Amino acid sequence: MKKRIFVVILFLAALGLAAGAQATAQGQAAPSSVAWKYISAALAVGMACLGGGMAVGKLGAAAMGAIAEDASLAGKAIPYLGLAEGICLWGFLVALLILML
Repeated sequence: MKKRIFVVILFLAALGLAAGAQATAQGQAAPSSVAWKYISAALAVGMACLGGGMAVGKLGAAAMGAIAEDASLAGKAIPYLGLAEGICLWGFLVALLILML
């Protein structure tokens, strides 16, 4: 799964570089820094949410298994899920900082 995500990211980056090179070869203006700003913000949110989703998936399965055996573990498992979801929020904050600068 991780290899597929990495290959897709590399493909999109190569596609963007190829489009910029083609535009300059045809005499058109190269993509501006504003376009790269939006691309980098999208990558920040997308990669953070993919990582957070994988973490929540694995932690959620382990937490449900632990809670099924001993219900008193619910209070100990839930904060870890919150930490994993916090990864997505940090990606969103990074994207906001990128777009504001």
